[in-house]
Amino acid sequence: MSTTATMGEMANSAVEFYPKRRAGSAEANHAGDFGVTLDELRNLMELRGPEALQKIEESFGDVEGLCHRLKSSTNEGLSDNPADLEKRRQTFGQNFIPPKKAKTFLQLVWEALQDVTLIILEIAAIISLGLSFYQPPGHDGEACGNVSGGIEEEGEAEAGWIEGAAILLSVICVVLVTAFNDWSKEKQFRGLQSRIELEQRFAVVRNGNVIQIPVAEMVVGDMAQVKYGDLLPADGVLIQANDLKIDESSLTGESDQVTKSADKDPMLLSGTHVMEGSGRMLVTAVGVNSQSGIIFTLLGAGEGEEEKKEKKAKKQDGAVAMEMQPLKSAEGGEVEEKEKKKTNVSKKEKSVLQGKLTKLAVQIGKAGLVMSAITVIILVLYFVIETFVVEGRTWMTECTPIYVQYFVKFFIIGVTVLVVAVPEGLPLAVTISLAYSVKKMMKDNNLVRHLDACETMGNATAICSDKTGTLTTNRMTVVQAYVNDQHFREIPDPSQINSNILELLINAISINCAYTSKILPPDVEGGLPKQVGNKTECGLLGFLLDLKRDYVPVREQIPEEKLYKVYTFNSVRKSMSTVVQMPNGSFRLYSKGASEILLKKCSSIIGTNGDVRNFRPRDRDEMVKKVIEPMACEGLRTICIAYRDLPGDPEPEWDNEADIVADLTCIAVVGIEDPVRPEVPDAILKCQRAGITVRMVTGDNINTARAIAAKCGIIQPGDDFLCLDGKEFNRRIRNEKGEIEQERIDKIWPKLRVLARSSPTDKHTLVKGIIDSTVLEQRQVVAVTGDGTNDGPALKKADVGFAMGIAGTDVAKEASDIILTDDNFSSIVKAVMWGRNVYDSISKFLQFQLTVNVVAVIVAFTGACITQDSPLKAVQMLWVNLIMDTFASLALATEPPTEALLLRKPYGRNNPLISLTMMKNILGHGVYQLIIIFTLLFVGEKIFNIDSGRNAPLHSPPSEHYTIIFNIFVLMQLFNEINARKIHGERNVFDGIFGNPIFCSIVLGTFGVQIVIVQFGGKPFSCSPLNVEQWLWCLFVGVGELLWGQVIATVPTSHLKCLKMASTGPRQDEMTEDEMAEDEEEIDHAERELRRGQILWFRGLNRIQTQMEVVSTFKRSGSFQGQVRRRSSVLSQLHDVTNISTPTHVVLSTANTSGAPGNAGGESVP
Repeated sequence: MSTTATMGEMANSAVEFYPKRRAGSAEANHAGDFGVTLDELRNLMELRGPEALQKIEESFGDVEGLCHRLKSSTNEGLSDNPADLEKRRQTFGQNFIPPKKAKTFLQLVWEALQDVTLIILEIAAIISLGLSFYQPPGHDGEACGNVSGGIEEEGEAEAGWIEGAAILLSVICVVLVTAFNDWSKEKQFRGLQSRIELEQRFAVVRNGNVIQIPVAEMVVGDMAQVKYGDLLPADGVLIQANDLKIDESSLTGESDQVTKSADKDPMLLSGTHVMEGSGRMLVTAVGVNSQSGIIFTLLGAGEGEEEKKEKKAKKQDGAVAMEMQPLKSAEGGEVEEKEKKKTNVSKKEKSVLQGKLTKLAVQIGKAGLVMSAITVIILVLYFVIETFVVEGRTWMTECTPIYVQYFVKFFIIGVTVLVVAVPEGLPLAVTISLAYSVKKMMKDNNLVRHLDACETMGNATAICSDKTGTLTTNRMTVVQAYVNDQHFREIPDPSQINSNILELLINAISINCAYTSKILPPDVEGGLPKQVGNKTECGLLGFLLDLKRDYVPVREQIPEEKLYKVYTFNSVRKSMSTVVQMPNGSFRLYSKGASEILLKKCSSIIGTNGDVRNFRPRDRDEMVKKVIEPMACEGLRTICIAYRDLPGDPEPEWDNEADIVADLTCIAVVGIEDPVRPEVPDAILKCQRAGITVRMVTGDNINTARAIAAKCGIIQPGDDFLCLDGKEFNRRIRNEKGEIEQERIDKIWPKLRVLARSSPTDKHTLVKGIIDSTVLEQRQVVAVTGDGTNDGPALKKADVGFAMGIAGTDVAKEASDIILTDDNFSSIVKAVMWGRNVYDSISKFLQFQLTVNVVAVIVAFTGACITQDSPLKAVQMLWVNLIMDTFASLALATEPPTEALLLRKPYGRNNPLISLTMMKNILGHGVYQLIIIFTLLFVGEKIFNIDSGRNAPLHSPPSEHYTIIFNIFVLMQLFNEINARKIHGERNVFDGIFGNPIFCSIVLGTFGVQIVIVQFGGKPFSCSPLNVEQWLWCLFVGVGELLWGQVIATVPTSHLKCLKMASTGPRQDEMTEDEMAEDEEEIDHAERELRRGQILWFRGLNRIQTQMEVVSTFKRSGSFQGQVRRRSSVLSQLHDVTNISTPTHVVLSTANTSGAPGNAGGESVP
């Protein structure tokens, strides 16, 4: 297992943790093998900057000395000798942090037992059990009136205990089912999490070769290659660096990027992000000994010890102590979570669906509570008046237990009404549906990190997609070139190019591409060569191979260590430059980058015979018109390659980049093609049909972007659309003071289809603008794809962030909700389909569930009021309610999605959960069932010619009459479950039923169990066996449900305007932030009420939220530090990014004014 998600789990809760430090003697022995002990390395890693350098000098001479003592080599790395690697693991530990123990099945059972309603039922059942064994003295039954129930047979009095026992038994059943569901869910998430962990790999040098190994296999002494976008998986000392900048906010709380270099500050810490540059580091601490590992160890040392540890930590190490505070708040139990939720109502706190369901459940719960209370009051009053007023009896002490037994019976009936009223199958349905979808989505290349993202996708109205790699294949090839003053429409023959120019071009490309970018022979014969590393650079290297030249000899001649200075590519520069020292002591700078940007820095160009001539602004304009625009209009990305010679004495001021990368000489401009993925145009068409607007946001130039957008079908000729570049976009959305105005964005975004040359800040601005917009009555739900480190803010801000699994950096994956394992746009369409399917599944279940609830509550209530006894007994209700709920949620939540889901518009965030059609179905079927049941209740005995079951005394044997009612009730639900498969008014409810084996087996299984209960359930289930004729009648009435369903489908929904009001019950309006906050407030208030009260189901929803926490494994996937900084994640506050000077700092500027709760002494927390 790797460090990543396991750490997430640790940060999630206090963990029993056991990092045993070895005894000193053992350590001394091991130190004999290596010239340095674990403790020395740990102490070294706690130092920073000059102190660290001084310590390295004192103890080891220099970094090479440390490397030597660890028996490693700066060039060759470690050998692949398994014995050596194992010894290192023994001595310095493994690179993983033991995960939190999973909850045992018994713990889950105990949790399920905490349910208020279940506890009430248990108590009632125990009282009922106790009283049933009590006999009034002297069997003087008459004295207590006919209360004790006429002439009881001997056996019947004894059987009084059965009902209590049966209730207890069914409670146990329910608890086991719930616990099992939770357990299997947790198991699934753990499986998913380990899958995520295995995904994270890191580049290390072994035997002189760079290989990718799983993070968990890294050992102390490894030579690791770090590059832009990495999340460091271990602590290390920098050996060599190019322009390396690190974001250490996850450990220090400082949001500025720290520049690292081998001679100033060589300490790299696990859990920090590489924001720029590249380099190599010697791994010096892994797993629990690394900086983030130490923090998790402190975190995980058990709740009781936590405070003590913290005090110790404060004395020991300021940094760690400072760290503990914010961490603890991520940890600090539900109270703090709730507080945080209130202070920072963020879009991702509660998914839309959860919000709607919470509201709905609260409403149903309140109604159920009222109904059950009224039922109990009516029964008690009726009994008291009947016994003591009408019959004029006095209360006699010896009769008390008998009276109490009656009251207990009434109480049980009341609780039963409540149990039935509360849809505790709802949270289960949501969880099952989401868990099932997540599992299946993995097959569709969607790795879901946050459960609710899956459901949010069903509501998506806009997708902002990257171009490169998502819409295109990300296989770059140079297809045109402008060199030698000629525009070649295809790759030129080497003989057509002046040899000096060719030589320059080869050096410029070989040296000024990251040495991690390579072209390897194809995996299968006849296949395409494999591109490793940055795809644009691979395209350029491939260009050299097409020119029959090779880049490898050049790189061997000038290895990476000899590069004098590297200005790595980032989104601000849009170029990369490398400086090498020439044999004569002077310097040469090679530069490559976006053509329109780099050409502005060129003052000369190499002409036909290799002679250099001036390159004036008007020459540049001509070149743009004649070369660059034609290339771009064919959808090519244009790259300019240039160089500059600099004097060796005096040495240039390297930090003054603007002066260094200027006055260049242009060697060539190449056009790189990145073909559109063949399946993309079709996928985009599906999105447009489904009511989703696709926008392309790219760093490429506007002509290239427009050409690709046309090829994909994002823009159609004749449409009214906008294509803007970043500059124009910013000009249009900002006022005179340079502030962004929402009204201005609102004028642009509805028509905007392509945003070119955009910075990550532009992407974030656009996403925020669309989400906050109030132009349309529905709030837009935006999905965003991103792969770069600086896409973090936009991915965080979006409702659903998709990170690229292949091209994506760790930082992007960390900020995302779903990882596309194949980087393919058409997988996003699959996510939309699954998301809508989740919504549909839950609606189907709701429709079914509410019909059962409405009917059962009304029957129990009116039955109790009219006949002093519920026609459906407590145990029967429990069977109907809990078992059928659980099974039905399984059956309806696992319906596979169909393409038809993509043919309708998104639901919209503010639309009611229960649509008009559903309302019609619920009421229609409810009416049918109530008519049947009341007919049977009052005249059933005449129809079937049997004894009436009404007004039966206490403990009387079960009657056929009530058994028929119970049986018909269950069969009607079973057939209605088939009706519930369709919620949009379709006629054919059997459509695709055999495609869902789970559904079929559950319906048949439930039917089988029902037969057993009726025929052999006897006293515990209050059933008496029925004959064949009665069974056939029951079946006939049940099948009537299907026919009645067809009748209901014929009634046009549009005529039922009166239902409108009812169906907007659980509406959750989020048009403005304030309203949204109020809404959350209301829900939180409701949660509190529920906690006070009795509501079974709410635990369920809470449990889902716990599950969401488990799923935060996903959130934290792929990162050490994701966990560390989750407390008030750097990125999460980016909702509030306001003024950012340069896009590079986007990821860092936070606006967390509140400070994390429990933040010691108010030091800055990101």
